Amino acid sequence: MDWGAILNGTAGWIFSPTTLAYALAATGLAVHFGFAGLLNFGVAGFMALGAYGYAMSILIFGWPWWVGILVGIIASAIFAVILGIPTLRLRADYLAIVTIAAAEIVRLLFQTNTFGKHTGAARGLAGYHNSFRAANPFPEGNYGFGPWSYNETQLWVRVFGVILLVLCILVVWALMRSPWGRVLKGIREDEDAVRSLGKNVFAYKMQALIIGGTMGALAGVVLALPSAVIPASYTPPLTFFIWTILLLGGAATVFGPAVGALIFWTLMAFLDLVLPALATAGYLPMTSIQAGQIRYILLGLALMALVIYRPQGIFGNKEEMTFVR
Repeated sequence: MDWGAILNGTAGWIFSPTTLAYALAATGLAVHFGFAGLLNFGVAGFMALGAYGYAMSILIFGWPWWVGILVGIIASAIFAVILGIPTLRLRADYLAIVTIAAAEIVRLLFQTNTFGKHTGAARGLAGYHNSFRAANPFPEGNYGFGPWSYNETQLWVRVFGVILLVLCILVVWALMRSPWGRVLKGIREDEDAVRSLGKNVFAYKMQALIIGGTMGALAGVVLALPSAVIPASYTPPLTFFIWTILLLGGAATVFGPAVGALIFWTLMAFLDLVLPALATAGYLPMTSIQAGQIRYILLGLALMALVIYRPQGIFGNKEEMTFVR
């Protein structure tokens, strides 16, 4: 077994656009669930709207890349309002049902041939990178070392993703230290008590849904920057992976989602490389393809153990976790 190649391949995921995108999405989900107590199972829908809003703005209207990002953010905010108006006054499980169904509706609308002229249907969209790459501040060349060696385009994508992630983390940190954040946490714990103090609980929940949703849209943009926007990328497993990342790092934490994404994807990459290698070397009684699927079983077992023995996550505070009450 080539342990050098396995470790290099694993280390490469630390600064991958996928890791950064999932960290962004999990940070938005922390606003929804960790701080507001909103059960959002439609994160994939927010990410799809961000990615398609970005790509379609450039391909159809010829707008600059930064305008495309704004369009994706606006689309996600409208999506949050549409979801929130009929559900936020009801129990949390209604929002969970609506969001998972709405995310699938969004994906299927982008995938259908009816709008294929604009969305690319099942093929998705590509060829929207020129304006973003033209804004690249890094000269042509190779940067970094070892598993973190990138050309100027790859480096620009990663640096931009890190900038967005840092900005979102700072926004969440500032909000949760503000009176607004304290009210939001109060709603998570006992919304009737907060309502009795004269606060508009519905408005606070809607604001949290919009803020977290825009972070999900930014995650969709980062995920779309290296390659293409494909509807098959925004299926329910995407949302479940982000929930795993959130629970791993700590739902009611500011930095936990980013650390959870880092741990999750490096671990997934390591298992994806080492398990087929073990099967090929004869240590596992199965084919390399079958061995690669074991990582999902191990992931499920790890998630079960995490929820049972440390539901607050790595950095979380158990007293803050509403789902264990």
